Amino acid sequence: MREDSITVEILEDGTIKVVTDPISAANHSNAEQFLQFMARLAGGDTTRSRRKDRAVHTHHHTTQENKQ
Repeated sequence: MREDSITVEILEDGTIKVVTDPISAANHSNAEQFLQFMARLAGGDTTRSRRKDRAVHTHHHTTQENKQ
């Protein structure tokens, strides 16, 4: 099992940059709470954006109908 990771970087202008790889379902809620807590303590505006260097996660489902 791969480990979940969150990278936190303080930029020269004082902003906080956080980069994550996909977070497992087991840790997703905790990661979200951590990011919200950090944003609340830091104050100011918060911006979220999807990483452009990674493909968007998709799900493919097969129904019984499709298997026949």
